[in-house]
Amino acid sequence: MTRASDTQGGLVTVSKEGLPGWLDPVVHAVETVRPGQLSRFLPPEDGAGRQSAVLILFGEGERGPELLLMERASSLRSHAGQPSFPGGALDPEDGDPRGDGPLRAALREAEEETGLDPSGVQLFGVLPRLYIPVSGFVVTPVLGWWREPSPVGVVDPNETARVFTVPVADLTDPANRATTVHPSGYRGPAFLVESALVWGFTAGIIDRLLHYAGWEQPWDREKQVPLDWRA
Repeated sequence: MTRASDTQGGLVTVSKEGLPGWLDPVVHAVETVRPGQLSRFLPPEDGAGRQSAVLILFGEGERGPELLLMERASSLRSHAGQPSFPGGALDPEDGDPRGDGPLRAALREAEEETGLDPSGVQLFGVLPRLYIPVSGFVVTPVLGWWREPSPVGVVDPNETARVFTVPVADLTDPANRATTVHPSGYRGPAFLVESALVWGFTAGIIDRLLHYAGWEQPWDREKQVPLDWRA
């Protein structure tokens, strides 16, 4: 188990032991998926980009499996107002970006942004690093099981507008799925859940996880949600 103190330079472990059976398809997907199957945007070969990490945290709520998300404050410079996974750039104290630095960063950022107690999180997998061209972030998605749930909420309103969980059943419901169309020409999967439009990088990761875990249901890809230039 990862303890709260471990997020500051101590040992951070990744373990698949004792996970609930319903997570088995996700574990298999994490172990077998290749970078190009997750996104066409991969880290620059010259090493450019700001190293960062996000925490993809699976819990079990009243309606079964769920994911923890947050809505970024509308005043932020990048990805303002967007729902996202908790996460952010690596700090020097997080350690080696190619080692366990992303693990510490994902837990630290989740604690800073949502008040999550890292000691209740069991990290069980890491996806290949991906790239967000619009912000220049190289992102390592870290997956966790919320073994011992703790209260979460907005810690700093200047960074976070809302913290919420989304049942996986809502994410797989075809009625909640759509394709976003940005004026720039970008098209990508989206989810209309919990009074939010989840799109962009976060929706892309969720879409691929649902697909490779075998949870995806057929949905209408012609159903479009237009975005404006501010998005």
